[in-house]
Amino acid sequence: MQWFFLAAAIVFEVTATISLRMAATGQRAYYAGVAVGYLAAFAFLTLTLNEGLGLGVAYGIWAASGVALTAVASKVLFKEPLTPLMLGGIALIISGVLLVELGAVH
Repeated sequence: MQWFFLAAAIVFEVTATISLRMAATGQRAYYAGVAVGYLAAFAFLTLTLNEGLGLGVAYGIWAASGVALTAVASKVLFKEPLTPLMLGGIALIISGVLLVELGAVH
C-alpha cells in the first residue's frame, strides 16, 4: 500500500505544479487545483511514511519523480524546452533515486 500512496503523492504534486503554471498565466481558477493538489500530495506522503517507507527513500522518490514528470509534462503541455542536457539530468535523478533505494535495503 505504501507504493500506492507514494504514487498518489507524486501524481497530486505534479498536478498541483502544472496547475500553478496555469494559474500564473492568468487563469486564476487553477489556484484551487494548486491548493488541493499540494494538500493531497502531502497527505499521501504522510500515509506513505505511516506505512513504513523510510523518509529518505520516500522523499527522494517523491521529489525526483516530481521534477522529472513536471519537466516532461511542461514539454508536452506548454512546449517548454527539454534539452539533451535536461534529459541527462533526469537520467541522473533516476540513477540517484535508484541508488538511495538500493542503499536502504538491508
